[in-house]
Formats: sequence, C-alpha cells, structure tokens
Amino acid sequence: MNYVNQISVFVENKTGSLSQVTKLLADAGIDLRAFSIADTSEFGILRMIVDCPETAEEVLKKAKVTVVKTPVLAVRLEDKPGAMNHVMTVLAANAISVEYAYAFLSRSSGSAYVVLRVEEPGSVAEVLMENGLKVLGNEELKKLQ
Repeated sequence: MNYVNQISVFVENKTGSLSQVTKLLADAGIDLRAFSIADTSEFGILRMIVDCPETAEEVLKKAKVTVVKTPVLAVRLEDKPGAMNHVMTVLAANAISVEYAYAFLSRSSGSAYVVLRVEEPGSVAEVLMENGLKVLGNEELKKLQ
C-alpha cells in the first residue's frame, strides 16, 4: 500500500474550534505531521497527516467530530530546483489531475514531501514510482520524525 491516510474534519468558523480538535489529538498522543485548512464563511475543512490515522479517527469520532479518512499520496521531493516540477510533469504526462496538494518536512529523512489528492492513488503511486519517485505508505510515515 503506497498511500497514506489523511484525516479530514469539519470545523466551525469560530474561535476555539480548531483548538478543540488539536487538543483531542494532543491528549491522545497523536503527532500532527502536516495540515491544510480550507475555509468558507461558516466552516473549514481541516486536512491532516498524522502518525496514527486510525487512532486519530477513533478519538475524533468518539468526541462526536465529523471525520473522514481519505487515501492520499505523500511523495518525497529531492532538495533541488525542479523537484516539484518533476512530479507535476510525470502526472501531466500521464493525464493525472491533482485535486489539491500541500507539503511537509521530515527532520529524520531531511526531505520534503508533497501530499497529493488524486483519483486512484494506488495506480498513481505506481506511475510515480516507475518514474523514480519515492511514495510513502502509512508504515513509513509512522517512522518519520
């Protein structure tokens, strides 16, 4: 399995809503690796990559938080100009669209990773790996610091 599970939650656009979610995760000892927030006037969608997505999902559901687990790709980027362009060129050459993307860094690997939401992440992961790119799975993500 060469994808990671992203946890998405809906949060009201009001003071303290985001801290309620992050407190639940912190109290459960869940490490937040990356996040992105998209908002409207009434609510936001908090998308997160965490070290233990199954536990995060369980903790949030138990607290009556609306949560969705989605498979996404975490692709390692080399630290050099054009690295992101290489990923995008491979996707474009294979007619693969990106719904959204965000990034995170890993101290232990010294690398950056781009999180990609695409249709059929398993097949897209194969295309990326065939083109020399490293795609993380959930177990590899847990090992990152």
